[in-house]
Amino acid sequence: MSALTFRNKQGELVDIPSIPATRLKNEFGTVFDQAMRDGAVAITRHDTPRAVLISYEEFESLAKARSATLEDRGAQFDALLGRMQTPVARTGMEAAFNATPAELGRAAARAAGRRRKPASKKGPIRAGR
Repeated sequence: MSALTFRNKQGELVDIPSIPATRLKNEFGTVFDQAMRDGAVAITRHDTPRAVLISYEEFESLAKARSATLEDRGAQFDALLGRMQTPVARTGMEAAFNATPAELGRAAARAAGRRRKPASKKGPIRAGR
């Protein structure tokens, strides 16, 4: 079974712990406390998620997000657009659109290099040892 994830009220992508329905039935108080602490707990039956128990704070956050009006969404869009239209962002976009394919390739390679995890300090794995 793949791990379940959701975006919590802080906007972080978090894993949801899963527990069997039998455990919920036998240890409701413990599972309830876990949902209050972690924000959510997935309830499974035969290793298949069937329900999610969430804290009231997470419920309020989800309800608020669903009830956003068009005006709220418009304000969010305007704020995002404003952040994207700074002089630094504008200069960066102009440079990207005016770059040659070779320049784009070098920039992509540099960016990928910054994201790589550092190599193991033990050295390469060799067969026969």
